[in-house]
Amino acid sequence: MKNLYIDFDGVIMNTIDISYEIIKSMGLDHKNPLDQPKIREYYANVDWNELLNKKAVIINDAINCIKKIIASNRFEVTILSHVNSLSEAEEKVKYIRKYFKDITIIPVPRSISKTEMVHTAGSILIDDFVGNLEEWKAKGGLGIKFSTELNGKGFIVIDKLDQILDLTNINN
Repeated sequence: MKNLYIDFDGVIMNTIDISYEIIKSMGLDHKNPLDQPKIREYYANVDWNELLNKKAVIINDAINCIKKIIASNRFEVTILSHVNSLSEAEEKVKYIRKYFKDITIIPVPRSISKTEMVHTAGSILIDDFVGNLEEWKAKGGLGIKFSTELNGKGFIVIDKLDQILDLTNINN
């Protein structure tokens, strides 16, 4: 059974889109390096319970797709998510626990690469951020880009998590 790591933000939940809207409404630009200190402060102080349970939505039936992946017995599934604060980690764990009682969840401090938290060689990461996928690939893992626009930027791309079950080149 292969290890399959699934990112949270932008793959399971649309928290990235919601956050960018809020950041924009604050007069900040998430691409502007000068705005980064205020943006980090926003992420550290945001009410993650409200964001996850009242504002964000599940992307493309992700929860049911993960259940289908687990039921296939082809992968050892783990949620691997960058976090900006302890409260973010706590709320993400609580959220995932509403749907899964027995799944590993690894919160990764934003300042640490996901590749430093787990064994990447031979493992698969589904992530929406190309930078994470490039690091993963450099450490011997297989990166799969999650994109609702199906823009893989050089990686295998899926827009629904259970599509991994159809990728014959990784299911051996």
